[in-house]
Amino acid sequence: MLLWVGLGNPEPSQARHRHNIGFMALDAIARRHGFSPWRQRFKGLVAEGSLGGEKILALKPLTYMNGSGDAVQPAAAFHKIPPEGITAFHDELDLVPGKVRVKQGGGAAGHNGLRDMQRALGTPAFWRVRMGIGHPGHKDRVTGHVLGNFAKVDEPWLGRLLDAVADAAPLLAAGKPEDFMTRVALVTQEAG
Repeated sequence: MLLWVGLGNPEPSQARHRHNIGFMALDAIARRHGFSPWRQRFKGLVAEGSLGGEKILALKPLTYMNGSGDAVQPAAAFHKIPPEGITAFHDELDLVPGKVRVKQGGGAAGHNGLRDMQRALGTPAFWRVRMGIGHPGHKDRVTGHVLGNFAKVDEPWLGRLLDAVADAAPLLAAGKPEDFMTRVALVTQEAG
């Protein structure tokens, strides 16, 4: 079993925030691939499904971004999922909007959700699906940017990105991150 974690904040008023693209990605994957309905468990919402021959437990922590690890750690412990079997889907300031990169391990780069997962798991060895939201240009504007809603002008690329991530998700589940990134890039370019 794999644990896929969407990072975001649970308030309905925050649903369209750039910081919540991780929640949006898991919602798109769950819809596309017929996962079970979302239910409360492990201080979050969980849905289950199968992709690429793997059982997936999707988790959207309800702990707010800064406490994401408090949902991830008990879910991983209960299902005996090692850090290498965990993937966090999250916003990435340092990638242009719509770009996706997958990597294992590394630093938190100022992302509080990743930092808290590292704290709770005791390691940075989990996987990350980094989804570009772009940088506002100056560090003083970062908080307003990530905690702001996607703009109307963002909707075309955001929709293409979420569709592409859902479309390519079986490749990620099958342990083919390079193929996943290639497929996402192709699908977003075709639709663009």
